[in-house]
Amino acid sequence: MKIERLSQDKIRIFLTFDDLLERGIQKEDMWREIPKVHDLFSEMMEQAYSELGFDASGPLAVEVFALPAQGMVVIVTRGKMNGHSDERATDDEDTEDEIYEMEVTMEQSDIVMYSFRDFEDVINVCKQLQAASLTEDGRLYSYNGKWILALEPALIETARHNAVIALLAEYGEATSVTYAMLEEYGKVIMPSQAVREICTHFYN
Repeated sequence: MKIERLSQDKIRIFLTFDDLLERGIQKEDMWREIPKVHDLFSEMMEQAYSELGFDASGPLAVEVFALPAQGMVVIVTRGKMNGHSDERATDDEDTEDEIYEMEVTMEQSDIVMYSFRDFEDVINVCKQLQAASLTEDGRLYSYNGKWILALEPALIETARHNAVIALLAEYGEATSVTYAMLEEYGKVIMPSQAVREICTHFYN
C-alpha cells in the first residue's frame, strides 16, 4: 500500500492486487458493501493519518479506479466540516466507533500504464515489444519527471496481453496515476503508435 498527498485535503492510495489478496479481498469486492472492505478503508485512513497527518474525519469523497494488471487507485478528498470543529477523537473506543461519511465513485479502466525513470528503458521495452511482434501502438506521456507508456488492451491480442505486461514490468513499474489524471496533467509526447515511433527514431 502506497499513500501520497496530492493537496491539503486530497490523498492518493495505490493498492496492488497482492495488498487486496492479503486481506482476503477480490477486485470485484471493492464494489460491494462488506465488512472486509470497510476494514481496509479504516486501515488506509489510519495509515494516511500516521504517515501524512491526513485527518479523515468529516465527509469524504472517495474515488476508486481499477487498473488492469496493476491494482487499484483510491483518491480520497476531505470535504468541509459544515461548521463542526475538526477534532480527532482521543478515546480509543470512540475512534473505533467512528463512522466515515463517504460518497464513493467507482471507475474501471482497461488501459495498461507503466512508468519509466529513464528514456533508455522506454527504448528498450519498445524494442522488445516490436521484436516479439506484441504491439506497435501506445501513447507516451511525460509526467512528474517520468515517462509513462499507455496501451489500450483492445489493440493487443488477448493471447499476448500477459506477455506485454511481463515486458513492461521488466523495464518499468505499474503507476498509481489514473488515465484521467494523466490526460489532464501529463504532457503528451507521442499521441499514437508510440512503440513504432520510438523504434524508428531511437533504435537502429
